[in-house]
Parts: sequence; structure tokens; C-alpha cells
Amino acid sequence: MSKKPPFFYGWVIVGICALTMMLGYGVRHSFSVFFPSILEHFQWSRASTSVMLSLHILVYGLVAPIAGGLADRWRPRRVMMLGIVILGLSVGTCSLANQLWHFYLIFGFFAPIGLAFCGWPLISPTLSNWFVKKRGLAMGIGQVGGGFSFAYGVIAEFAITEYGWRMAYVIVGASTIVVLLPLFLLWYYYRPEEKGLTADGLEEPESTGIETKPDIQDSAKWTLGEAARTHQFWLLVASQSLFWGFGCYLILAHQVKFAEDMGYSGMFAASIFALYGVFTGAGQLCSAISDKIGREWTVALAGILTISSLFALLSVTDASNPWLLYVYAVGFGFGSGLFSPTIFAGAADIFHGPNFGAISGVILTGMGVGGVIGPWLGGIVYDTTGSYKLAFSLCIVCFAVSCGCFIAAAPAKAHRIKEKLLQGRVTIKK
Repeated sequence: MSKKPPFFYGWVIVGICALTMMLGYGVRHSFSVFFPSILEHFQWSRASTSVMLSLHILVYGLVAPIAGGLADRWRPRRVMMLGIVILGLSVGTCSLANQLWHFYLIFGFFAPIGLAFCGWPLISPTLSNWFVKKRGLAMGIGQVGGGFSFAYGVIAEFAITEYGWRMAYVIVGASTIVVLLPLFLLWYYYRPEEKGLTADGLEEPESTGIETKPDIQDSAKWTLGEAARTHQFWLLVASQSLFWGFGCYLILAHQVKFAEDMGYSGMFAASIFALYGVFTGAGQLCSAISDKIGREWTVALAGILTISSLFALLSVTDASNPWLLYVYAVGFGFGSGLFSPTIFAGAADIFHGPNFGAISGVILTGMGVGGVIGPWLGGIVYDTTGSYKLAFSLCIVCFAVSCGCFIAAAPAKAHRIKEKLLQGRVTIKK
């Protein structure tokens, strides 16, 4: 008979994942805080400097399936620890950069490899392995750290103000290694079976000697190739590419500089960035409502919030109405926070299995493809027109199409999709 232990170790895993998201993705999301200092120091164009982030997201997206595949087939703990070391050393080495190609190589190439090996490509399947009934809640809490990674920009801004941008990079890189390595060495487990548990806190059931018919959820063990032959898979890839890759990262790369252009101080701009991060975390936590109202309705709400908040951002023309930036930070943060865990919870509803690491990694590749365009295009639009209005307007279109793609993928009909997979296998065998 199955029984629950007094405390489910899965929540320890959730906490480790949340802290990893905060520190690991704090590296990427602090880019917009470092951006003005690098521009001022080197006097490069916004477009060419923004390529740092575009390359970072592209390489991350390309490496994500490899990282997820390694987790499926190798030792995830070792993969994660290797990623932490690569990420921390890469960020610290940014302090030595003197040429634009130095940043492209260090921040644009090595840092995202480290982040892919210790970030969401492994965290997503980890949480999916530990939780089924409360998967939306677990992913939401796990990604709260991703929201707080934006607030981490305030710490980076303080370090830049006090010690300069070079030393700030050293501080960010060192803290990543010092804090995360011991956690993964001592307390991280990729699967509940490694602790003698099953998902959602049940111990391994005692054998009854009675053979039971396997549930379709367990029988439909997707391979990456089988997933790639479904339109649902590519709709999820497109949704992630448009929402986070193009839309969010275009805005996030340039929002601090945009606020400074409007007449606000660097610290105020960073505080708006931090407020966005706090509400991103709140949105990620509240994404657990997708377990109740459905993934599609949650994503629709996320789209309404993000699009509405961008209209507030487009209304900012000077420093006379700071409340518009607050409206933007709250709405955009909460909306993008709702979206982030829900798309992967929806993907897990359809494709969860022993190959989900690789499958979710390819979905992140979609983000990489969109991300190589978004930040760079934002810089090009500003250098050409002297304004971000056209770029931000394009983001509104991307958010709307992204949400439409997710809703069309229909995670609520996952059971039917898996039935078709099993029927197809039977047909092939015949």
C-alpha cells in the first residue's frame, strides 16, 4: 500500500531549482543593467552591442536539446555542476573583455553553454519527474527564481556603481559558483526514484502480485522523433520563439536604456527592472492556476496582460509620468511570469517521458531562434529611427500570435494525442 512521507523531498528539489534559476538566469537578465555601462565605456552602437544577448540566446537555444539529452542519458548531477562552473567562469571572464568580439565569445558563446547545462533544459524535466498532479505548481515555484533573477539586476547595478562594471562581473560569476555547487553536490536528485520515492510524494508501492493494465500516460513514451512529427510540438516551439525569444528579450535587452532615454536615472531604471522581476516571480507562482483552469486559459490571460502593459510602455514619452512604467512593470512581469511555466507544463502534459529533456530542449531552441533576432532588431530599429516604438509594436503582434499557437496546441487534449501515438505504433507493428 502506498503512503506519503511526512515531508516530500520534492519540495527541496523545487527550492534548489528556484535558487538556480535566480542566480543562473540573473547572469543573462542583468545584461540590460550592464548594457549602458558598456555602451558608455566603448561607445559602440546599440545594435552591435545587443548582439551579445542575441548570440547568448541563440547558442543557449541550440545547446538546450543537447543538455536535455545528456540529462536523459548521462548523470544529470554532473551535467548541472559542469554547467555551473562554465557559467561562473565565463561571467567572471567578461571583466577582462576589451573588444566587442571578446563579449561575443565569452558572454555570447561560453556563458549560454554553461547556462543550458545547469538551467531550464534540466530543471524542467527534473520538476516534471518529481511532480505530476502538482506539476503546474512545482514549475511555477521553480521558475519564481527566474523572476527574481530580474530583481538580481539591482544587485548588479549596485556593484557597478560601487566597484565598476568589470568587478561587478567578477562578483556575479563568483557568487554563482560559490552558492550553487554545494547545493547540487549534496542535495540534488534528478528523479524521485533515486531517493526511493515516486512523483508527488508517494513511496514505491509494495508489490501485490497482480498485473495491472498500464495507463496511457505511462505507455505513450514519446521519442524526440515522434514528438517532432506532431503539429502540437511545432506550435509549442513557435509559441516559445515568438513570446520569449523575440518579444520578451527584445524588450528586456533595451528597457533600462529606454527608461534612461526618457530622462530617468540608471538606478530608477534598474528598480523598474527589479519590480518587473518581482511580479514575474508572482506570475510564475500564480501559474499554478493552470492546474485548475487549464493551460490554455492561463496563457490567454498572460497574453492579455503583456499586450496591455506594452501599450502603457508605448505611452511613455518623458519622465513626467513614472506611473506608466510601474503599470508596465507589474503587467508585463505578471503576464510573462504566467506564461513561462505554463508552456512547459503544457508540453509535459503531452510529451512527458524518458525523453522529455530533449523535447523541452528543442522547445527552448525556438526561444534561441527568436532571441537571435529580437534584441538585435531592437537595436537596429533604434539606430535607424531614434525610437523603440516600432520595435515594441512588433512585440505586441508576436505575443498575440504566440498565445494563439499555444492554444492551438491544446494541451488539454493530451490524452487524445497520446492515443494517436499508440494507435500509430500498433499500425506500424502490423
